[in-house]
Amino acid sequence: MRNRLSKLQRYNLILASRSPRRQMLLRGLDLVFEVKVKNTKEIYPEDMDYVEVPEYLARLKAGAFSRDSLAENSIIITADTIVVLEGEIIGKPKNKEDAKKMLHQLSGKEHTVITGVCLTSIDHQVSFSARSEVFFRHLNKSDIDYYVEEYSPLDKAGSYGIQEWIGYVAIEKIKGSFYNVMGLPTQMLFEELIQFTSVMKY
Repeated sequence: MRNRLSKLQRYNLILASRSPRRQMLLRGLDLVFEVKVKNTKEIYPEDMDYVEVPEYLARLKAGAFSRDSLAENSIIITADTIVVLEGEIIGKPKNKEDAKKMLHQLSGKEHTVITGVCLTSIDHQVSFSARSEVFFRHLNKSDIDYYVEEYSPLDKAGSYGIQEWIGYVAIEKIKGSFYNVMGLPTQMLFEELIQFTSVMKY
């Protein structure tokens, strides 16, 4: 493991995300990186299967960077996470009332979380995704009101963070990666980075 980690530490990793959760998760891999973000309109074709959307958006975010300007040892990491309930994508809430409505929809049901990741270098690009199933217990109105007012989850798909109070009291179980639900499938990302660097010219 030490040799594999040492190899990755030779590269200039660029995380294209403002998300403090993704930054925390990448640091958890003991990787040094810088954060650079370019604004991108996160629009996808209406007829696209929801399974394909996260990778599509991750590649779209990567496209905002000029690959020609990258150093030979640079790797850009872009990601996008979606929440899917009964075949419909649930985005980020517009306001607190919208957040409460979303949580009411998720209450007592199973939903899907998919994170798409794209790795981009000067001469190579690969994308992949991870899927987790999340089971919510029934949430009463006071639970929802407390969480939204105290934690204001307006920056989160589905209006919740699994690592916050709501995750401790309301999520009965998950199938798949916990960290994927937070916004980055760290286990898969580490292995994909190993494979990605093996084909880089640097």
